[in-house]
Amino acid sequence: MKANQTKVKKKGRTVRAFKRDLSLWLFCVPGVVLTFIFSYIPMYGIQLAFRRYNAKAGILGSPWVGLYYFQRFFSSPYFGTTIKNTLILSLYGLLVSFPLPIILALMLNSLRFKKYRKVIQTVTYAPNFISTVVMCGMITLFLSPSIGVINQIMKSMGIDAVNFMAKKEYWRHIYVWTGVWQSTGWSSVIYFAALAGISPELHEAAKVDGATKFQLIRYIDLPSILPTATILLIMNCGSILSIGFEKAYLLQNSLNGSVSEIISTYVYKVGLVNNDMSYSTAIGLFNTVVNLVLLIIVNKASDKMSGNSLW
Repeated sequence: MKANQTKVKKKGRTVRAFKRDLSLWLFCVPGVVLTFIFSYIPMYGIQLAFRRYNAKAGILGSPWVGLYYFQRFFSSPYFGTTIKNTLILSLYGLLVSFPLPIILALMLNSLRFKKYRKVIQTVTYAPNFISTVVMCGMITLFLSPSIGVINQIMKSMGIDAVNFMAKKEYWRHIYVWTGVWQSTGWSSVIYFAALAGISPELHEAAKVDGATKFQLIRYIDLPSILPTATILLIMNCGSILSIGFEKAYLLQNSLNGSVSEIISTYVYKVGLVNNDMSYSTAIGLFNTVVNLVLLIIVNKASDKMSGNSLW
């Protein structure tokens, strides 16, 4: 009887809480509906990875081939190349682009003149609003061996022009550092928000005790944004094989293909260009599973080491 009464009371509290926050729940409805439509319904097509897809027969009418396309990818000469290129680009980008927004946010937060801080924030935010296509066009023009600004400066210094986009040893650096320039300012926004939540009394008390700016950053600011940084690092590790397709594809050419061919560009070529939907779905599913496993491992490790995790 007591167990039933407890369940009834809990149910009553849940219903009352739901009615009290009904307007807030209604705000969630559009997001839930859009997520269901664009993220869950498409999961129906995952079975393409296990079928030899025939457009006339449809998905369910296509013959079941099991793990054939996964085996085909694992034995393909592109498997090692695409995995290697994707991992190098992703890890290189993570090592460079993850700490820089934190450093920028900490430096600007400790800046004395707010007017200069706003100007710097605006200048660093601006590149984020440049579309990928425009960005790649700018990169190509700036690095052009004939009309590029970089090569014109090199020529004026008596240095021979270099076709940077044709040199595979430069391609990864170009890809990563232009991405850093474009995203650092915008990525620092969330750290500014975390720093804004720090009580000014902590800084004032530390200053009274004679703390320097570096000590304020080290013992107050940095520990305060560490949980936020940990969560973002976990999320970035969970998408380590999911590098964006557009930029890599637009900067790719036959001369740098050995370092610029990544999983997303390969999926595009075999899926849409070669019209091999089942094979491209299998590669995409493999990519997703690896990302999920990495996310779980990094999240668990972070939980044990720092106590911060997604769940």
